[in-house]
Amino acid sequence: MTRVRPEGVNRRGPGNRPPHRRGEGRMPEQVDRVRFAAAPTDADAPTAVGTPEPLTADAGPPQRPGPPLLASRLAPPASPEPLLRRPRLLDRLERGVAGPVTLLLAPAGWGKTTLLSGWARAERAGPAPVWVSVAEGDTTERLWAYLAAALRTAVAGDPGADPPVPVDPPRPAQLEALAAALAAREHPVLLVLDDLHRVTDAQALAGLEFLLRHGDGRLRLVAGARREPPLALHRWRLAGELTVLGPDELAFTADEVADLLVAYGVPVPAEAVPRLAERTAGWPAGLRLATLALGADPARAVAHVAGDQPDIAAYLRDEVLAPLDPAVCDVLRRSAVAVAVRADLAAAVTGRADAGRLLAEAAREGGFVQQDGGSPPWYRPHPLLADLLRDELARLPVGELGELHRRAAGWFAAHDRPAEALRHALAAGEWTDATELLVTRWPELAPDEPARPVPPAPPEPPAEAVRRDPELALAAAAERAYAGDPAAADALLRRAVGHATDLPAPRRDRFRRLATAVELSLARLAGDHAEVRRAADRLLATAPHDDPTSPDVADAGADPGARAVDADDVRAVAGAAHGLVALAEGNLREAGGQFSAALVAARRAGRSRVELLCASRSALLEAARGALRTAEERARAALSMPPCQGWSSRRDCGYAYLALALVAWHRDRPAEAAAQLALAGPAGAEPGGAALAALCRAGLLADGGEPAAGLHTLAAARSVAPGPELGAWLTAGEAQLRAAVGDPGGARALLDAAGDDPTDPALALVSARLWLRAGDARAAERALPDWTGPGAEGWPLPVRLGAGLLEAALAGAAGDGRRAGRLLEETLALAEPDGCRRVFTRAEPGVRDLLAAHLDSGTAYWATVSDLVRGVDASGADGAPDGPARALDEPLTERELTILRYLQSILTNVEIAAELSLSVNTVKTHVRNVYRKLDATRRREAVRRARELRLI
Repeated sequence: MTRVRPEGVNRRGPGNRPPHRRGEGRMPEQVDRVRFAAAPTDADAPTAVGTPEPLTADAGPPQRPGPPLLASRLAPPASPEPLLRRPRLLDRLERGVAGPVTLLLAPAGWGKTTLLSGWARAERAGPAPVWVSVAEGDTTERLWAYLAAALRTAVAGDPGADPPVPVDPPRPAQLEALAAALAAREHPVLLVLDDLHRVTDAQALAGLEFLLRHGDGRLRLVAGARREPPLALHRWRLAGELTVLGPDELAFTADEVADLLVAYGVPVPAEAVPRLAERTAGWPAGLRLATLALGADPARAVAHVAGDQPDIAAYLRDEVLAPLDPAVCDVLRRSAVAVAVRADLAAAVTGRADAGRLLAEAAREGGFVQQDGGSPPWYRPHPLLADLLRDELARLPVGELGELHRRAAGWFAAHDRPAEALRHALAAGEWTDATELLVTRWPELAPDEPARPVPPAPPEPPAEAVRRDPELALAAAAERAYAGDPAAADALLRRAVGHATDLPAPRRDRFRRLATAVELSLARLAGDHAEVRRAADRLLATAPHDDPTSPDVADAGADPGARAVDADDVRAVAGAAHGLVALAEGNLREAGGQFSAALVAARRAGRSRVELLCASRSALLEAARGALRTAEERARAALSMPPCQGWSSRRDCGYAYLALALVAWHRDRPAEAAAQLALAGPAGAEPGGAALAALCRAGLLADGGEPAAGLHTLAAARSVAPGPELGAWLTAGEAQLRAAVGDPGGARALLDAAGDDPTDPALALVSARLWLRAGDARAAERALPDWTGPGAEGWPLPVRLGAGLLEAALAGAAGDGRRAGRLLEETLALAEPDGCRRVFTRAEPGVRDLLAAHLDSGTAYWATVSDLVRGVDASGADGAPDGPARALDEPLTERELTILRYLQSILTNVEIAAELSLSVNTVKTHVRNVYRKLDATRRREAVRRARELRLI
């Protein structure tokens, strides 16, 4: 590659030397002005390296010798023992140094230095990285003295290279000379700067930035810092050349936590490892401190790892809180009254108008204040830091702490978050407000999932207050159930029931309804499906009705409108509970009916949280049966609901994302499907959601060239699949994939083990495909399910489409082109409204020719079929990519390609001209050019040739 060099460097001209060649002589005089003695190696380095040589007279005035350089700052520190290698991070670093800048940005204790040291000391092809540890208080002169020594070490072994390295803040001429020398190197210099956050002056790094930009990519910076350094990072970020590893990447995964415990020799049971990973959020220093505190009984101690333990608390105070602005610490401490806060909530609680700005400042540091990325964003501290902040918060005077809870309760109640409002009202001792929240908002207090971690319990209401109003104890029980503390909730429920015997009839009926709702919550937390059904039925029995003799109507104060809302509330909560059980058991049809009915009731009653629960799961069920348009609409509507913002209702939102993943998968958009699947989170861990997520994930793995991983995913999900329908889908998917990778015997064995179930169309379809692959068309026809019969309307749409497409392929293979075309047109009519494409692009061999012939014969879905033909070409038979297309000697123009696509249809030249608003003569000219370039003499031959070349 030709390089542009600064004026006077390696150019012929009067008074200049011939161009320098590697290994032949020295660098030109203009470049060869500054020399340094070779730096000592790690093996024989003394404690002090010595002082840099002064600049020559040519380069400027001589410099005063500085203090000696410490060898410890020019070598990676020794790694701690035992050291756990994390290949995923080492691979990220290796990929990152292909670009100019790689940054490890995280607060203290996230393992930046340990990772960089292990990477720098690892064996590799090419020169080893050079190291500089930045010290607190380094001046520009001192920093450049170490940079000079490191760069000198890097080039010491490069034949023919002896570039000038300045010791002081370099002047432009010196920088240009050094950049030119770096550009002439064969291998890039990998420069590691540790603790780069200690440099706050942009001018100190201006020379380094110049070298990075003008060294022809021969200088690669790898830096560890607590915050972004004063470099113009936006340039590399916009160019896609910046690699950043933050706390999310540096955090230990659950598997890495398990490996670390083994390395430390700490015997923690496997089931306790996720708890430790969750409590520490993968923070390396927190993990080390936690393991030191586990003591003689690690299995028990894991449950009590907290940020207020002495060693962990001291580290957090000194390394995390102390460097922060006191105002930031104050906002974090007072905002810790809530699990997570928004800017306006923090302002309401703390009374500071700048609370949002201070929270954003803390979040920019990363690692210990997390931001969810919403709009507006929610913030929450690291779990261990939250423990410490709550411990400090508890030391406030009782009245001041109560006022913080009172303000939080008011904000949450005004922002449609009744569960949080109830918790803070109870903590503030606002008994009347707590009871009112239960009475008016009880449908939204049913837990969807246990909170993690369980929020601290507010103080229990006093006995006298409970005797006066037993519903107050019910409110406290509902709060504990929502928080995921069933033992405390059950005790409070029994306490409430014990004081409810003397309530008057209307109040007693209301109390019974509320108490049954709490019982339903407890049954859901326990995962007792039978008890959930019984409690939901008991709740339905409490619904008010219009019988004039009922207590609800007999009550003089009863409002018919209020009774209707109460009835809708009961139907929504009970229906949602029934739907959740049906989905968990794999009964998709029953679940869909329950969620649809509950969704209507929740909307009438205005219960947004219940509506979100039902809408998200209903969207998933619609996607599972192939109603892609309806699924997409419901999923996006669910994600736009206010309860789906922030960290609350993560599981509900996850179902909506899982629905969108299935929609994208069936539409053959693998990248979009993978992105949505990654957001599904907890939804992919529940039984019903897990089976559907496995189908999508396995398909994506197979499409990406990892069929073995896809088979493993399907087999694992099939072994725990709930219900026969989901089990059949997983079995069909695994058998289809086994056949595609050349294991028809294994596929047939799977179907045989599933039994001959003629009522399951997914299994019958795969069986027919296997017979066709075996060359037995008659057996395939016999096995093919009747996709046009009256019962087929309830099948999943992809199964109906697959059956129709297979029947069309069988007809085409038998020579009945007319019937094949008719069947294909019926299949396209079914697929078109929802945009279902995957069944066409990943179909059995021969489908491309069938679709291409259908274009020639005419179709009402010409654009769709044309797009599908190209899609089949892209995926190849069975999803495998075909060989590369041959190139034309003279490529077609964009207009000629457009004309070529129309030549596939039955349109005449006149009709094509009308479609494109061109003259007929212009179209004819383009057609002649197409024929000439494709070496064809007629239309059909041109189209065939274009398909061979993958032009259409």
